[in-house]
Amino acid sequence: MNDRDTGMNWLSKITPPGMSKIFSKRDTPDNLWIKCPKSGEMVFHKDLEAGLFVTPAGHHMRIGPAWRFQFTFDGEYTELDTPEVPRDPLKFKDDKPYTSRLTAARKKTGRDDAMAIAVGRIGGLESVVLVQNFAFMGGSLGMAAGESFIKAAEEAIARKAPLIVYTAAGGARMQEGTLSLMQMPRTTIAVEMLKDAGLPYIVVLTDPTTGGVTASYAMLGDVHIAEPGALIGFAGPRVIEQTIREKLPEGFQRAEYLLEKGMVDKVVHRRDIPGTLARMLRVMMKRPGTSMPASLTPPPADHVASDGGGH
Repeated sequence: MNDRDTGMNWLSKITPPGMSKIFSKRDTPDNLWIKCPKSGEMVFHKDLEAGLFVTPAGHHMRIGPAWRFQFTFDGEYTELDTPEVPRDPLKFKDDKPYTSRLTAARKKTGRDDAMAIAVGRIGGLESVVLVQNFAFMGGSLGMAAGESFIKAAEEAIARKAPLIVYTAAGGARMQEGTLSLMQMPRTTIAVEMLKDAGLPYIVVLTDPTTGGVTASYAMLGDVHIAEPGALIGFAGPRVIEQTIREKLPEGFQRAEYLLEKGMVDKVVHRRDIPGTLARMLRVMMKRPGTSMPASLTPPPADHVASDGGGH
């Protein structure tokens, strides 16, 4: 027995009953310090909040709808209810029932599904913003997400307002089979409705945007903005390498690479996205200059994905 163990045994003998349980409890949250996936540096959670969850090394961590809405809109905004859809139309089950996965995701995120819709002002212009939440089953595209996209587009048309979509997804939701794949053409039609109405549709590509989402509404915007380092593609890099039997270029499918190849119009730091959107919307909506977004304050919840925000 070492000296440390001896000391702990001695302390435990003189500690009053019940006191050890009190002091053994964690008085601080588990994520008080977060490791930057890019540099390995441990960053204090409050410092991350102040920097919109961008680490000192420049790594843009994954964040949820509350933070997206908070920093995108000028000030106050109103969240809209997302449409209800059948909970488990195919009665799907793999190692656990689909209903159990949905229940767990809803408990973790506090939201009904992967999409969230809000209406507010960006640079003084009324706008509809749709945010895809990667923390909810990888932001997978299912019936609920498709219906939410369509509702956001219809809301924008009714208000004669632009639609801004923050994408983040691993692809289609396999538990919904063909019903999930049907959302690709349905969301495409919704984009065409916006264009027929002469309204701007801006896509902000965040990490990661892959699969059927990339193959549909994520690449149909009038303008495509991407956060630095975001993974954007259809199939993953490893799948492509195994298929073509060649090593892919450095940075393949990252935002900067796609900017160089012309698939992305602009790579924008998270702090600069509100101002960039405001300037674009003023030009696209043919409106004079208006006030810029107010200072940011932390939202109440769902700010970081459970995986810690790594790529």
